[in-house]
Amino acid sequence: MFLKIKNIPKVSWSSDKPLNLKPKKSTFFYLCFGLMLFGLGEGLLIVSFTGASPWSVLAQGISLNVNLSVGIITFLISIGVLLIWFFLDQKPGIGTVLNALIIAVMIDLCINFVPTPSDFINQIILATCSVILVGIGGGIYLVSNLGPGPRDGLMIGLQKKTNLPIALVRATLEISVVTIGWYLGGVVGIGTLLFAFGIGPCVALGLYFVDKIFS
Repeated sequence: MFLKIKNIPKVSWSSDKPLNLKPKKSTFFYLCFGLMLFGLGEGLLIVSFTGASPWSVLAQGISLNVNLSVGIITFLISIGVLLIWFFLDQKPGIGTVLNALIIAVMIDLCINFVPTPSDFINQIILATCSVILVGIGGGIYLVSNLGPGPRDGLMIGLQKKTNLPIALVRATLEISVVTIGWYLGGVVGIGTLLFAFGIGPCVALGLYFVDKIFS
């Protein structure tokens, strides 16, 4: 089953190494496509008005206690996570940079052009779909092997060190982060919980589909 996946699959369009400045066109395409789905999911979760993702909750909580904006805190968290990479033998790449750029653009597009559903049920449906999109998009761009984003790199590094299933590692990370953020005063909603508990299995599902389709 996909929940037992422990490694990022290698397919025909996967890059041989993360630090590849001249990837194949197919590799670059799937990297961007996966990141667009990832960003779309993040944006739709915000639009659903059911709560932010766990890392955003953490940023909100810290912001309330140090008198810095959520944006600045988010940036500082990313830098902090990247510093942890040195202890996990993770290497950055094109995907690490594009992760921040493409996801930010997709979130802004969602916020500006996608309306929030008027009733609660549709908000929950939208939040659920957003988590699935983030997971599948994450799976696709990780398989491209052009460097993960800061948080995904943390997930991969911890998985390699612990040899635990990816779904379990990701879920543990998200739940830990949202718990700390909530304790510090960050806003938690049903969408936040859906993301925290669902993102691990959804990323594993994305990896599973990519492996089955392209292997």
